[in-house]
Amino acid sequence: MGLLEKTIHKIKKPNAEMYAAAKERLRNQARPAGSLGILEDVGARLAGIFGTLDVKLKNKVIVTCAGDHGICEEGVSLFPSEVTPQMVYNFVNGGASINVLARHAGAKVMVADIGVAYNFGPELPIFHKKVRKGTSNFAKGPAMSRDEAIQSIEAGIEIVEELVKKEPVHLLGTGDMGIGNTTPSTAIIAVYSGLPVSQLTGRGTGLDDEGLKKKIGAVEKGLSVNKPDAADPVGVLSKVGGFEIGGLAGLVIGAAAYGIPVVCDGFISTAGALIACELAPEARKYLFASHNSVEAGHRFMLKHLELEPLLDLKFRLGEGTGAALAMELMDAATRILIEIRTFEEVAIQDAQK
Repeated sequence: MGLLEKTIHKIKKPNAEMYAAAKERLRNQARPAGSLGILEDVGARLAGIFGTLDVKLKNKVIVTCAGDHGICEEGVSLFPSEVTPQMVYNFVNGGASINVLARHAGAKVMVADIGVAYNFGPELPIFHKKVRKGTSNFAKGPAMSRDEAIQSIEAGIEIVEELVKKEPVHLLGTGDMGIGNTTPSTAIIAVYSGLPVSQLTGRGTGLDDEGLKKKIGAVEKGLSVNKPDAADPVGVLSKVGGFEIGGLAGLVIGAAAYGIPVVCDGFISTAGALIACELAPEARKYLFASHNSVEAGHRFMLKHLELEPLLDLKFRLGEGTGAALAMELMDAATRILIEIRTFEEVAIQDAQK
């Protein structure tokens, strides 16, 4: 049994009794029932995951997985693949959007090279997990071999294992970097939604009408050439996915196996989460959606996963930026659960005055 299978078997269900106790406490708080909306269920779910009403998300980490894509040969992106390694260096040096928002949320940012078409020096403080220098052009054949797909997923699992060996992780955020990666993400949701590619395809980094037409055509061709089967998630990843998408799937599966809640970012991170939950349905119980991306296919991913996003800020950046902002709301959800007094507690306090 390989690492992927072993890790899937390790995933346990959250504590249903603690979840029920949290829901009961929320119902009895001195305020109108349900008045804090989505945050109430977030707090209850976190209580079930940690087995306590007083959840403290002390150590928050965002892992941004990076990879390049052969499908860029089809003219699906405004930017060249050379931007991917440049952004990796920017992440490491603390100057990117994700660094700013993560600092505000009190989270650390770690970068993982799963398939960047560039050789980073071993001294660079990132997770060196390169499967290959970019995927193949899936408009002409499979993006990667089946073994490479499994390797990319297991890279994400290994990252979680390495993180928890150093210190406990209380909340894991997932983010992405990879020029052209909205194209494989679109192909993945096309497989699982069965909807027309034209309905699922967005403009990515800002494609014009002609560029959007090329992107739709590339996805349609890739699906026709490779014929991915929704019942085989590893096959879907290998045929039309990306190395960083596999890494993101592995992060979700690995975190669930260690009982760590995962807040995924936008379109690409959710593509990874979708693959993860198709492989390991129990992992969904540890998954939270940070925001609703502008990318057309994202809402269909969230619908497929039955997840309600915490935010809708018209983001389309990636990197883990939405996850960083959502972490602050998840912190708030834990305080709502434990610190707002129940009617009974208020009565006791009043009686003591």
